[in-house]
Amino acid sequence: MNTRFAKSLAKRIGFWSLIAVLLIYAVFPFYYAVITSLKPSSALFQVEYWLSSVDFSNYVTIFTQGSFVQAIINSIVVAVSVVAIALLLGITAAYALGRVRFRGRTTVMMIVLGVSMFPQVAVLSGLFEVIRTLNLYNSPGGLILSYTIFTLPFTVWVLTTFMRQLPQELEEAAIMDGATPWITITKVFLPLMWPAMATTGLLAFIAAWNEFLFALTFTLTNEERTVPVAIALISGGSQHELPWGPIMAASVTVTVPLVILVMIFQRRIVSGLTAGAVKG
Repeated sequence: MNTRFAKSLAKRIGFWSLIAVLLIYAVFPFYYAVITSLKPSSALFQVEYWLSSVDFSNYVTIFTQGSFVQAIINSIVVAVSVVAIALLLGITAAYALGRVRFRGRTTVMMIVLGVSMFPQVAVLSGLFEVIRTLNLYNSPGGLILSYTIFTLPFTVWVLTTFMRQLPQELEEAAIMDGATPWITITKVFLPLMWPAMATTGLLAFIAAWNEFLFALTFTLTNEERTVPVAIALISGGSQHELPWGPIMAASVTVTVPLVILVMIFQRRIVSGLTAGAVKG
């Protein structure tokens, strides 16, 4: 009995020790960025794991720069627009691919999945020509278009998988009541698809919020740049001197909203990611 108890205790200790190691590995970089952002410039290179004093001068520095505030606004506008467009197109495409039977449906799904496998660099030059032809260079529209192209395949795939799991009887009852496909989507399926929509919407928001390559290539002025580019362009007084305090403050500022969103929608995210994993 004592041997069994000792083995059980050892397993628990090992399990929670592994959890603690993973937690420290995941959280410590953000924690260190936070305490670094709250240090004065004279104390930045002193290695400390606890704050002896709090200094908000780095945050004052970044928020007194009009370009950084404008970059935050640009990122919000672009990310929210991408989420709205991706969910609107994704839910309608998911209904067609998940509920309507037509020849070539599997092929279309494979094409959608294949598009998401292309790296950004592979399509950068071609997409640049498209954006320049559409007169969207150095405007939010160019970023919204490019981000939507890369977030839509994942959105369609997840929503289609979730749509296929919904009971067929719901759709048949709606059709018997004379509902149109749009009414069926918005009134019948949409209330049941919030977990999948929360997952895909949040991931699309994070991808648009953090994207750097397209934002750097398709924007030219501070008035149109997004947050990742604005942080990358923060420079110090000389060529070889970087203001690590303001950089850390800016990084924490743009990371906190994502952490809050994940904490709010964490249960729906898990439900959405496991959609279609079990058939009952």
